[in-house]
Amino acid sequence: MAEIPNNVWDFLRENAAAIGPQLHLILGGSVILCLDFLIPAAQKRLFALFSLISLLMASGHLYLMWGSGPGSAFYDMVAVDPFSSFFNVLFLLSAVLAVIMSYQYLEVEQAQHSEYYALLLFATSGMMFMAGAIDLVSLFVGLELMSISTYILVGFLRRQKRSNEASMKYFLLGAFSTGIILYGMSLLYGLTGSTNLHAIARQLNRLEDPTLLTLSIFMIMAGLCFKIAAVPFHMWVPDAYEGAPTSITAFMSVAVKAAGFAIFFRIFYVAFGEWRETYIFVMAVIAMSTMTWGNLAALTQHNVKRLLAYSSISHAGYVMMGLIAGTDLGVMASAIYLLAYTFMNLGIWSVVILLRRQDIPGEELEDFNGLFFKQPIVAVLLLLFFLSLAGIPPLAGFIAKYFVFAAVIEVALSPGEPHSSLMVWVAVVGAANAVISLYYYFRFVVAMFMKEDQVSVPLSFSAGLVVALVITGLLTVLMGVYPQPFIDLAQAVGLPLI
Repeated sequence: MAEIPNNVWDFLRENAAAIGPQLHLILGGSVILCLDFLIPAAQKRLFALFSLISLLMASGHLYLMWGSGPGSAFYDMVAVDPFSSFFNVLFLLSAVLAVIMSYQYLEVEQAQHSEYYALLLFATSGMMFMAGAIDLVSLFVGLELMSISTYILVGFLRRQKRSNEASMKYFLLGAFSTGIILYGMSLLYGLTGSTNLHAIARQLNRLEDPTLLTLSIFMIMAGLCFKIAAVPFHMWVPDAYEGAPTSITAFMSVAVKAAGFAIFFRIFYVAFGEWRETYIFVMAVIAMSTMTWGNLAALTQHNVKRLLAYSSISHAGYVMMGLIAGTDLGVMASAIYLLAYTFMNLGIWSVVILLRRQDIPGEELEDFNGLFFKQPIVAVLLLLFFLSLAGIPPLAGFIAKYFVFAAVIEVALSPGEPHSSLMVWVAVVGAANAVISLYYYFRFVVAMFMKEDQVSVPLSFSAGLVVALVITGLLTVLMGVYPQPFIDLAQAVGLPLI
C-alpha cells in the first residue's frame, strides 16, 4: 500500500483524476440544486441543459483518460482500466439520452423540477463508482449512491398513486437486497481480513473450510441478482417500471442493469474466480429461469411498460450467459450485449414517451394502433428495434446474441470441461426463448401496421426525442451492418483483473 503523502493536496492531485468524470457529475448535480431558487418555474427545463453540460464535461474527461493504461487510485480502492472505461461510456450515453428524452415528457407530466436532473447525475456517478470499484467499501458506496437516487426517481411523479407505490416497493425490496449483499460482504471480510478484491482472492486460495465462503457467495449473488432483475429476485421490476416516469424506466432498464453486471463481473471474476465450481450450476439455473420466466410472463401483458419490464428480465438472462462462460469471450459477449441493448431499448422507450400526450398515457398496446399510417418513420424505427431485440439479422441484437451463444458453446466444446452438458442446456434454452419472444414483439407490429387508430391527438415530439430516435436507430443498424468497431471496443474490456 502506498504511503500517505505529507501534503494532502499532493495526494488529492495524484488520485482525484481517477474519479474526474464522477466529480464532474457530482459537482453538476450540486450546482443544479443550488441554482434551483434562482430559476423561474417557467424556465425549469434549463436544468436539462445544465445536466447535459455536466455529462459532456464528464465525457470529455473520460476521453482524456482513455488509453492511459490500467492503474488504481485511493489506495487500490478504485481502478482505472478498460473495463471501467467501457461501462462509464455506456452509463454516460444512457444518461445523455435519458436527459434529452425527459424534458418534454416532464412538461406533459407537469413535473419539471431541478432535483430530477440532479438525481440523474448522482445515480450516474454512483454507477461509475461501481464499475471502477475494486474494494468492497468503494463498491458499496457507489451501489448506495445509485440505489438511493433511483428509489427517489421512481417515485418522482408524486401526484400519481402508482408512482408512490412503485417507489415504496422498490425501496423496501432494494433495502432488503442491499442488506443481503452487505451481510455476504461481512462474511467475506471475516474470512479474509481484507476488503480489497485482489487481497480477498489471495486469501481465499488458502482457505481450508469453504462453508462460510459458500454462504457469502450465494448471499452476494442473491443481492446482485436483485439489481439485475434476475429470477427469482425480479418481483419489483413490473411495478417499478410501470409506476416510474417513463424516461426513468428507460434509464433503469439499461444503465442500472449494466451497473449491476459490472460489479457482478468484478466480484465473481476477481474475488471468486477460483471458486467457479461452487456457484456455476446455480448461476446457470438462474440464467435459464430468467430467460424463460421473463418471456412467458410477457406473453400475457397488455400494458406496454409491464411487457417491456418482463422483456428486460429475459434479456438479463442472456447477458448472464457471458458471465456463466467465465472466459475472455464471455466478458466481451456480455459487454456487446449490454451495448446493443442500450441502443435498441432506449429507442423503444423513446417511442413510448412520444405516445404520452395530454390525458393519454400511451402505455397500452392499443395505443400503438395505426402508428404506421400516422408516423411511418417512427413505426419503421420501432419495427427495427423490436426485430433487433428478437435477434433478427442484420441488426445489433443479432450480433449481441451471436456472441453470448458463441461464448457458452465455446466452453461447452472445450476439452475436459466438467459442465459441458450444462452449457449446452443454457444454449438450447436461450435459443428457445429467442423464438418465444418473437410472438409478443410482433404484437406491436400487428398493432402498428394492421390496425386503425381512433385517436387523432398528435404525438409529443420534441427535438430531444427526435435526436434520441435518430441516434438509437442509426447505432442499432450500424452495429448490425458494421459491427467491427463495437467488437473492438468490447474486446478492449478484457477480464476485470486490474
